[in-house]
Amino acid sequence: MKIQLLLLAVLLSLLVADAFGDKMRKMKKYHRRHRTTTTTTTESEPEVEESNEDGDKDMFSILQQDEEAEEKKKKAEAEEEEQESKDEPSREVIKDNEIPLHDPCLKKHCGAGRICEVTADGEAECICIPNCPVENDPRRKVCSNHNETWGSDCEVYQMRCWCDKEMDGCKGEEYKHVHIEYYGVCRDMPECTSEEMADFPRRMRDWLFNIMRDLADRQELTPHYLKMEREAETNLTRRWSNAAVWKWCDLDGHPHDNSVSRHELFPIRAPLMALEHCIAPFLDSCDVDDDHRINLKEWGKCLELDQDDLEEKCDELRDD
Repeated sequence: MKIQLLLLAVLLSLLVADAFGDKMRKMKKYHRRHRTTTTTTTESEPEVEESNEDGDKDMFSILQQDEEAEEKKKKAEAEEEEQESKDEPSREVIKDNEIPLHDPCLKKHCGAGRICEVTADGEAECICIPNCPVENDPRRKVCSNHNETWGSDCEVYQMRCWCDKEMDGCKGEEYKHVHIEYYGVCRDMPECTSEEMADFPRRMRDWLFNIMRDLADRQELTPHYLKMEREAETNLTRRWSNAAVWKWCDLDGHPHDNSVSRHELFPIRAPLMALEHCIAPFLDSCDVDDDHRINLKEWGKCLELDQDDLEEKCDELRDD
């Protein structure tokens, strides 16, 4: 029995050895064929075999490509580090001279003919605009209250600023209050008769209410202005007074000083001059004390409205 088992073990060993030897012979045959194929490849075709007869990847080629890619990566990183070291001083300069995130001029309002400039101390200051753009379009010309044609509205406001600051460019003391009468070159205007002037406050009140109503219909009024307009629609006693308050408070721009200057009247004076030749003498008559500013009482008196109600209403508006 033991002899039979021993013979069986010997037989199995021979079979395993024979199979292993056959496998080794096949591998040697493959490597010899692979070397022959490699040496016969010409230099004009440097591509390497990407797969063997069994479809397996050529590991040597893959390893070589990986090594070359790694070398390129290391070289690029070295060059990048060298460049960063060269740029470091310039980065420090940029950091020292970087523009501050907060611009003092953002919250600084300058009137017409003035621009904001940051001083050496970092403070916002309004200065007269140094140069006005050259306007070649004749429609940009304006006529001032001195009956003089100017190249643009910028030139008028610039002159006003120069005279206000008593600068060399000022043409005279009277130009401290120069303002725009209307667009276009100066021309002869018809004289406003006494009858036309007497009827003008009524026509002006009606015009202001119609403008306010149109803006409300187009949803272009603030909630408070819209509330005033709705009240005027249903209350005839408020019909003109609310419209007058709305327009006066709208004209009282920056700063809100409870008065409307002559140049702040520009939005209603200039566009109407060609159609309403009485608008200029009417607005001039509103400035009773001739201080070149119209307060709310003067405005109400001009429009023949109750002054007390106008004052109270405007104060309510400004509290919003």
